Amino acid sequence: MFKFGLTVVRHGETRYNKEKILQGQGIDEPLSQTGFQQANAAGVFLSNVRFTHVFSSDLLRAKQTAASILRKSQFSKEIAVKYDSRLRERKYGVAEGRPLSDLRTMAKAAGEQCPSFTPPGGETLEEVKARSEDFFADLCSLIVREAYQEKGTERRAGNYTEGAGGSSSTFLTNHHGSTEFHSSSMGATEELVANILVVSHGAYMRNWLSYFVLDLKCILPASLTKAELSSVSPNTGISKFIVKLENRDNIKPKIQCICLNRDDHLGDMAAENI
Repeated sequence: MFKFGLTVVRHGETRYNKEKILQGQGIDEPLSQTGFQQANAAGVFLSNVRFTHVFSSDLLRAKQTAASILRKSQFSKEIAVKYDSRLRERKYGVAEGRPLSDLRTMAKAAGEQCPSFTPPGGETLEEVKARSEDFFADLCSLIVREAYQEKGTERRAGNYTEGAGGSSSTFLTNHHGSTEFHSSSMGATEELVANILVVSHGAYMRNWLSYFVLDLKCILPASLTKAELSSVSPNTGISKFIVKLENRDNIKPKIQCICLNRDDHLGDMAAENI
C-alpha cells in the first residue's frame, strides 16, 4: 500500500480571463501581470513542500504558472516539469475567442445549459473526463512503479523527508504554519512516497474533481458546500488530495480531499509586493 500527495493548481489570470473570453485550447494567451503575481503568491504559499514530480498542461498560461511556483520553492527549483496535453483546458470549438456570454446564448438556442452544452468543434464532458481518467491512471501507475523500484533497492519512502523543513509529508502549510491534514482518517500523517504538483485549467479541473467524487468516491471536507463543489477554481486556486493505492494494479484508488480551490494565498499579494 502506498500513499502520495496530489496538489492541483489552476493557472494564473490572463487578459482573456479578466475579460471573460473563452480560451479553451485554441487561444494560447500568456499570463497577465496579475496572473504572474498570483502564480508567485501560490509559489510562496507552497514553497516549503518538497514536490517529487511536477506535471503541467502544455498551454502557455499553465507552463508559466508552474515555472513561477517552482521559482519560489525552497526544495524543488530544479525539478523537471513534464508537459502533458491531457491536462489541457476543455476545447470549446467555435466558441473559443468569444465572450462567455456567447456560449450561454448558444446553449440556450440549442435547448441546453452550460456546462453540459458542447459547441460545434468542442469537447464533450465525457471526452474531457476520459482525458483526466487516462492521465490519473498513468500517474498512479508511475508512482506504484517507482515505489516498488525504491523497495527493490532497499530505499525507504522516508528518504524524501528532510528534517530541516522540506518534506513530502509536509502536505500543505498555511501562512500561520499549521498543517492541513493532521486529522485525516486515511492516516495522512504517515509518510508519503511522493508529492505531485499538477498545474491545469478551470473547466478541466472541475471535470477531474467530478471523476474523483462520482467514480472514485473521494472523501470531501465536511465543511464543503454543494456550491463550492461545483464551482470553477479561481485563478491559482489550490486543491490538495491524498491518494491511497492498495496494490500494484491501482484498482479504485482511495482519495481524500484536504482542501478545494483555496485562494487565501492571494490575500497578501499587495502587502508582500510579490
